[in-house]
Amino acid sequence: MECEFPTVNSNNQEILEILDSVKVIAVLGLSPNELKPSNRVAKYLQSNGYKIVPIYPKENFILGEKVYRSLLDIPFEIDMVDIFRKPNAFDAIADDCIERGDIKVFWGQLELVNNAAASKARDAGMKVVQNHCPKIELENR
Repeated sequence: MECEFPTVNSNNQEILEILDSVKVIAVLGLSPNELKPSNRVAKYLQSNGYKIVPIYPKENFILGEKVYRSLLDIPFEIDMVDIFRKPNAFDAIADDCIERGDIKVFWGQLELVNNAAASKARDAGMKVVQNHCPKIELENR
C-alpha cells in the first residue's frame, strides 16, 4: 500500500482553532465496536461536548446517536467531517461535503491522507486536516 505525505494540511494553531469552533462532527466509519479507534475517538469527543453524528452502513444507533448511511442523508448542519475510511474513499467524501455546502472542516484520521481530495475540499473553502486525530489533539493541548 502506497502512503502519501500530507501536503495539504492545517498547522497546529489552526487545528486548535478548529477544535474550539466546531460543535457538530459527522464521523464517517463510526464502528459500533467499542474496541475500534473510531468508537473510542467519537466517545471521547462526545464526552467533551461535541455532537457526534455516526455514518455507518449498518446499525440504527451508535453511542446513543441516530446513525445515517451517508453524509447527504443528514438533515441538519454539520461543522466537521472526521473520516475513518480508506484514502481512496476521500474523493467521494469531498464531493459530498461540497454538495452539502455547510461543512467547514474536512478531517482525515491518523495515517489517512489523500492530497487530491484534500485540495478539492480546501479549494471549496473547507479547512483541511490530514493524518491527525482530534482526540489526541485535544488531550495534548
